[in-house]
Amino acid sequence: MKKLLKLATPLLFAALAGCASWNVPPPQPGEPRAVVEARLGRPTNIYQLPTGAELEYATGPYGQYTYMARFGPDDKLISYEQVLDTPGFARIKVGVSTQQDVLHTLGRPTETSYLALPKLHVWSYRYKESGVWDSMMHVHFDHDGIVRMMMNGPDPAKEERRFFW
Repeated sequence: MKKLLKLATPLLFAALAGCASWNVPPPQPGEPRAVVEARLGRPTNIYQLPTGAELEYATGPYGQYTYMARFGPDDKLISYEQVLDTPGFARIKVGVSTQQDVLHTLGRPTETSYLALPKLHVWSYRYKESGVWDSMMHVHFDHDGIVRMMMNGPDPAKEERRFFW
């Protein structure tokens, strides 16, 4: 039993350390990029823009939160926000937004798929709808990479199976 406890203890601390990294105070506007990266760690993606940079901190594939840190050309933080929510999805405009727009707005998708009959690529994002329901938002793109529709529904990974199939 003592041997098992000695083996399990380091694993427990390692697991808790991963959780603790998200329990840090959020960065404040005006902070330098180096300070933000030192506090939050390595981003899951970096998007270089003419106006500065966006650092993506995704909690996927089963996470429901993605944080975007946006920096100006002077490498000072402009904004830091959780983007997988109703206001974040509302920024995506059907018939106008492109795949690049969606990446810069919501970050990387949880999963991707393709619907052959309507010929649409689908990017899916897990999120908490209204801060309560485990949901998925599906963003559908045509062959030109333009958003053609958005649909949300329950997250199948967290939803109870209610049917026989």
